[in-house]
Amino acid sequence: MKTTFGTLLKEIRRSKNISQRDLAKSVGCDFTYISKIENDRLPPPAADTIQKICTVLETPSEILMANSGKVSTEVRDMVTNPEAIKFLQEVHQMNLSDTEWKALHNQLKSLR
Repeated sequence: MKTTFGTLLKEIRRSKNISQRDLAKSVGCDFTYISKIENDRLPPPAADTIQKICTVLETPSEILMANSGKVSTEVRDMVTNPEAIKFLQEVHQMNLSDTEWKALHNQLKSLR
């Protein structure tokens, strides 16, 4: 069973010993908003908010972004090439494991 965004956020926040109030203040929102997200009463926030949360929690944004099903504006803006879109669609259909994604990443880096 997949861990919800809220549960993952709560686990990361607690592991960093940061209160909901402190996180909310640093991100620029109300602590009740963080509480509702962590308790799955609200969907994951916008990608830009997720990035702010990750910055405060000193956590790679990929972790929460992947769980939320969202991509940053920066990533979305990069995927404008039709061949890049085709590549992503084909790779998605392959259902790669984490290990296979890492191997693919390393192979792509070696091309440059």
